[in-house]
Amino acid sequence: MSALFVLIIISILVAFGFLFAFFWATGSGQFEDDYTPAVRMLFDDKAPVAKDKSSPSTPSSNHKK
Repeated sequence: MSALFVLIIISILVAFGFLFAFFWATGSGQFEDDYTPAVRMLFDDKAPVAKDKSSPSTPSSNHKK
């Protein structure tokens, strides 16, 4: 029976720890931005940088000889 009381006390301490972590995270502004996650998938991907192909500096293995 005493083991049950120890487990209950430990679980209450863990619950208070998670509650403290939650209030600390909300107080530090972690959840302030509620707009960006909703539209993040609508943003365009960054365009790839085009390389200058007018004068290759090294011969490529794709060219036929």
